[in-house]
Amino acid sequence: RYRSVDPNSIGDIFGKIQGRIAEGIGTNTELLKDVAWLKKNLPFTGEVFLGHLRYGTYGGNTIEACHPFLRQNNWPTRNLIVAGNFNMTNVDDLFSELVELGQHPKEKADTVTIMEKIGHFLDEENDRLYYELKEEGFSKKEATAEIARRLDVAGVLK
Repeated sequence: RYRSVDPNSIGDIFGKIQGRIAEGIGTNTELLKDVAWLKKNLPFTGEVFLGHLRYGTYGGNTIEACHPFLRQNNWPTRNLIVAGNFNMTNVDDLFSELVELGQHPKEKADTVTIMEKIGHFLDEENDRLYYELKEEGFSKKEATAEIARRLDVAGVLK
């Protein structure tokens, strides 16, 4: 993930990305057509790309306030990325709910709070699927791939 508060943010970000890609492929530009190789060997290649431009409305115009926000995990189906253009009026209530669940959110910003709220339900669905698959005889490694197939993101968001 690259973020920038540079006046030319898009140019700044894509300059960094293009540099990494050029470094990875060297002079073999044919590699740019090999999707499997790109996904395996280079950052910033995958199924989904997210670009979002929003100036901070609270807390200043710092790199920490730039979207998107990440909730990272070692398990692929527990990773979450959120960007939005909204201001929540009930952030204090939602934050309190998270604390009551035993979480310790890193800050009380609206985007972080909503990300952690979604993350709570994402974790619950991952756990439910894991125990279901364990009962079906899947190994941990097999379950990881099967969770990715069965995960109902729309259901998590409802």
